[in-house]
Amino acid sequence: MKTPFLLTLTLATALAQAPDWTLTFGNRYAVQANITYLVANQYENKLDLYERRDSPDLHPTLVYIHGGGWTGGTKEAGFNKVVPYLAAGWNVVNVEYRLAKVSQAPAAVEDCLCALRWIAANAKQHHIDPTKIVLTGDSAGGHLALTTGMIPESAGLDRECPGAPLPKVAAIVDWYGITDVNDLLEGPNLKTYAVQWLGAAPNRAEIAKRVSPLEYVRPGLPPILMIHGDADPTVPYQHSLRLKAALDKAGVPNQMFTVPGGKHGNFSPDENIKVYGAIKGFLQKVGL
Repeated sequence: MKTPFLLTLTLATALAQAPDWTLTFGNRYAVQANITYLVANQYENKLDLYERRDSPDLHPTLVYIHGGGWTGGTKEAGFNKVVPYLAAGWNVVNVEYRLAKVSQAPAAVEDCLCALRWIAANAKQHHIDPTKIVLTGDSAGGHLALTTGMIPESAGLDRECPGAPLPKVAAIVDWYGITDVNDLLEGPNLKTYAVQWLGAAPNRAEIAKRVSPLEYVRPGLPPILMIHGDADPTVPYQHSLRLKAALDKAGVPNQMFTVPGGKHGNFSPDENIKVYGAIKGFLQKVGL
């Protein structure tokens, strides 16, 4: 685990008020692992649900989407990023999706939209406040958090799971996510993981545009926090700068937190404490 477990726990301010959180976790939460939310291309997409069971109220809910360049990674490997929210008493939904070896783009985007629809459809029975859903993820997961919260139904990327209208999420916390997929397919920013995700389809540029967050910036989007190291060798720092500029122009509430000299994650303990402080301030500012 890239961030020591106990250190990650200290990042949640709730721990200062409830130092026995690790002992009471079992009494507070019901954990349901590997719930199938969508079957597509004969692949069962699953999610893990950490649900408050100690209160009948509806609670804020974090939806975490793992990274891995759309070609690797697992929902379990990202657990350290959700611990601070559990410590603060939030519900958490940890989502997997089809990787490139199962289905290339835009499958991962479609899956995460379907996960959001499943969450909204099952919100009441799982004590989820549908007005307080926050999306987050790192790297490719940051990209998918952005697309899940920004892509409108008119784009047609939610057709794998028809149902009630997609909910508007309360906020997005993007950890160094890709915002312009075409930028990674050729030229100085070419990345093999993006090439693998798009494959050799003759219309890959069109598909890449269709799954790029920058294409969906418009007024009325949920508030967005972007976290990015300015020396990231894997996802260009410029991707977050371009998104911020577009959000500013559209009048969308947003915040950029730069980690000076930061690479692709693997931030130091001190840097992580500052990042989570920024997340706390951002969520409080938007009423969460």
